[in-house]
Amino acid sequence: MSPRLDELRTEDTRQPASSTPPSDPTGQIPSQPIPAAAAPAVIPEPDALPEIPPFDEVGPVDARALSKTLFERLESLEEGTHEFAYVRNTLVELNLALVKFAASRFRSRSEPMEDIVQVGTIGLIKAIDRFELSRGVEFPTFAMPTIVGEIKRFFRDTSWSVRVPRRLQELRLDLAKAGDELAQKLDRAPTVSELAERLGITKDEVVEGMAASNAYTASSLDAQPEEDDSEGALADRIGYEDHGLEGIEYVESLKPLIAGLPPRDRKILALRFVANMTQSEIGEELGISQMHVSRLLSRTLVRLRKGLLVEE
Repeated sequence: MSPRLDELRTEDTRQPASSTPPSDPTGQIPSQPIPAAAAPAVIPEPDALPEIPPFDEVGPVDARALSKTLFERLESLEEGTHEFAYVRNTLVELNLALVKFAASRFRSRSEPMEDIVQVGTIGLIKAIDRFELSRGVEFPTFAMPTIVGEIKRFFRDTSWSVRVPRRLQELRLDLAKAGDELAQKLDRAPTVSELAERLGITKDEVVEGMAASNAYTASSLDAQPEEDDSEGALADRIGYEDHGLEGIEYVESLKPLIAGLPPRDRKILALRFVANMTQSEIGEELGISQMHVSRLLSRTLVRLRKGLLVEE
């Protein structure tokens, strides 16, 4: 963490938050906090909050540390006050990089990227409102599923390229929801029979709903990419599934979990999965037995797995 943010954290612990809103001679204090994208945050009294550095100068590590400080302050403020709106809007600005990262996964869709980012920002705001420090989970790990889920919900509910009966549109949404629930429960993709049993419909209706989902969105195979896109036309990019993209979300979620591990556990992970060393070689490197390395590695992997599976 930078020395500047260390000073902010020290100053934040010395100065208790005030839940009393500043005076408003016009009598027009808004009843709901103004989103950061709609209007600039209201600046509170100078001694109420620490100075926030420019958002484009804050790195990811410092952003997480500063977000934690702001979440601590947010819990002590009364909702609806100027201070509450300022801290909340600052948290949105600090964590917009999470939204842009999640939105980049959907850049091949027909919807404008600006709309996707806007929808993802709604998910970020929901995550900020639901987040609790007492859970012991890093905010990026908690927020990413909410942001991605909000974007996916947007694509489910809008952008039908071919008009289909409303009954089939609703059936598609029900199938998507039931499919997600059964996939989590069964740890695999559900079959047509399982979906039909879950929704209380026939197999033919399930197949019909799946076929209707093909009308959800359509793009020309010869569509040219955007100017800042180095990839070719859509026809040059289809035909294979890039599993690496699916793993990016897990990699980003793992980063704060790994950062919280003891130094020795982090070094063992690096030697095992980056340097591709065997457990015996790691034991010789650290001066411990191979069995001890195995126990430490197993304990670390269980801890990381539990951190990824924490539910909202």
